Amino acid sequence: MEMGTLKRGLSAGLKTTWTLSKVIFPITLIVVILQYTPVLPWIIQFIEPFMGLIGLRGEAAIPLVLGNALNLYAGIAGILSLELTVKEVFILATMLSFSHNIFIETGVALKVGVKLWVVLLVRFGLAIVSAVIINLVWQGGGEVAKYGVVTATQSVPDGWLEIILLGLQKATFGVLQLALIVIPLMVIIQFLKDRNYLQKFSEKLAPFTKVIGVQPNASMTLVAGLVIGLAYGAGVMIQAVQEDGVSKKDATLAFIFLVACHAVVEDTLIFVPLGIPILPLLLIRLITAFVLTIIVAYIWRKSEQKKTKEVLTT
Repeated sequence: MEMGTLKRGLSAGLKTTWTLSKVIFPITLIVVILQYTPVLPWIIQFIEPFMGLIGLRGEAAIPLVLGNALNLYAGIAGILSLELTVKEVFILATMLSFSHNIFIETGVALKVGVKLWVVLLVRFGLAIVSAVIINLVWQGGGEVAKYGVVTATQSVPDGWLEIILLGLQKATFGVLQLALIVIPLMVIIQFLKDRNYLQKFSEKLAPFTKVIGVQPNASMTLVAGLVIGLAYGAGVMIQAVQEDGVSKKDATLAFIFLVACHAVVEDTLIFVPLGIPILPLLLIRLITAFVLTIIVAYIWRKSEQKKTKEVLTT
């Protein structure tokens, strides 16, 4: 690898890591601290009465709040602490796969330039609608779920100092994890760019991006998000918007697709210990991502055409 490529890749990686760290560090710190205050229990109490509408008992609010406030692992730990039916676990898994780690991933979306209401409407909307549909359509799954593993209970920090130290530790680990993924990824992408492989790759993916109404230059963003996840894929997206001429429209459409379906390997396999069918879960995410993005792209295109007509007639 040439020195110039390495330098440019490292520079892009460090710049992106710094941009995302400013979101990830403070949010992780605040959320970890909130975990040990009455705030999360208050939220759980507030949404418990609405759980019956989506086929869940009141206590199922616990994994939903943990998964959205923290991450999928916390949500799954919450599920494992409850005795639920297979259907309830599947509904929770589907909801959490659409909507989790909401503070960090929304913060990252805003950095890319996606509107706040778009992110929240898509994530919470998909979670609620999917739960309602599964509850109405699936009549089975009444047996008690048998979990494949038992998670170790985490020791509770004693006093504010320990809570803050734990928050700082988790926030620092989050940033380090980000750097370990984003910096090598940016170096690889820079190498692919300089060798013109990226252009060829984008051309190969053009039929796929065309289907969802996105230009080929956004293909690397989609691949990164599908493979490594939303928060890390956003690093690629930020660079794509700044350097590759990816429009705000394409960035928003790519983000809508990735909100519904990202980190397909990790975020699917993570549910294996819950003893639920994971292939239907993956298919639900993929089909939803395609259908939703195609619909939004179509409405957007029609709206643009209407505006163009109005301009031409005036």
